[in-house]
Amino acid sequence: MVHDDEPVLLGRAGRIAQITLNRPRALNALTHPMVLRISGALAEWETDESVTAVLVSGAGERGLCAGGDIRAIHEDARAAGSASAAFWRDEYRLNARIARYTKPYVALMDGIVMGGGVGVSAHGGPRIVTERSAVAMPETGIGLVPDVGGTYLLSRAPGELGTHLALTGRAVGAADALLCGLADHFVPSERLAALRTALAGPGIREAADVVETVRAYGTGHESAVPGGQLAADREWIDACYAAGTVEEIVERLLGSGRPAAKEAAETILTRSPTALKATLEAMRRARRLPTLEQVLDQEYRASCAALATHDLLEGIRAQVIDKDRRPRWSPRELAEVTEADVARFFAAPPGGDLGQAAVS
Repeated sequence: MVHDDEPVLLGRAGRIAQITLNRPRALNALTHPMVLRISGALAEWETDESVTAVLVSGAGERGLCAGGDIRAIHEDARAAGSASAAFWRDEYRLNARIARYTKPYVALMDGIVMGGGVGVSAHGGPRIVTERSAVAMPETGIGLVPDVGGTYLLSRAPGELGTHLALTGRAVGAADALLCGLADHFVPSERLAALRTALAGPGIREAADVVETVRAYGTGHESAVPGGQLAADREWIDACYAAGTVEEIVERLLGSGRPAAKEAAETILTRSPTALKATLEAMRRARRLPTLEQVLDQEYRASCAALATHDLLEGIRAQVIDKDRRPRWSPRELAEVTEADVARFFAAPPGGDLGQAAVS
């Protein structure tokens, strides 16, 4: 029996299998059991000939998913436990499964889509954003490196746009998500219900029908896409973020004479210095890694390393537990972060790597 209070609701409508993240009061934040339930359902549906496509959405009005349950990560880190590593192992496997899913994986990226929410949506397709979408990888603000394949996606964005988003953690709307390759189509939020009805209808028989239906609901509404900012800022973003170190990036931003660049520098300087340096290195390495699985392996190393740092506990405390928004990072300054500090984020974790074979 399915209960409406279950954190993940699974259902069927016509030939469409449906996944609804159902923790609206927690902005549909992901837990380990939720990840396992989604992964199990996808495995079953992939071989079910009566399922043409999968549709993922979030309950409530605020968004698809705000990320992982970082309160649980905070508790685990304080106890020096292993629950977070186990969660990430299965979460990243799920991200890889979504990326190579053999059926259309329609993601309704309406409202807030951050961190783990990006992981359960932006690796699929077709991916739909609306005028309410706010897409972000904000991990540097809590002492983490962008994960769930975020460094893979952002490292493939045009120029240095992904580096800008990774370091600042800035949320982008529909136009910029489309520009950065995080989404495929814009559909006005008021048309989502009609789109869902169409997908459940008798006209959906094959994968091509799903793709064409989604495209049709976006066609003619291009003028309704809220204006983005990244295309206009591309010149200074590419010039500033091409620098070799975070310190030089900040220096270039402050010296560019652009108010938006100055604002970006000021935002970066509020983030964890250690996470910033590890993130820049992760982004540069991700560009050279050919597969998502290899990048997820790298991200797993970084996430496990972060569990042992001061900044992860402090960042979650400041943002989520006490909500004073005044993290006391250690080291406090970028110049104090050593090469050895960064290297720890790329060393094999005590429990072993995620492993490409384990992702399959």
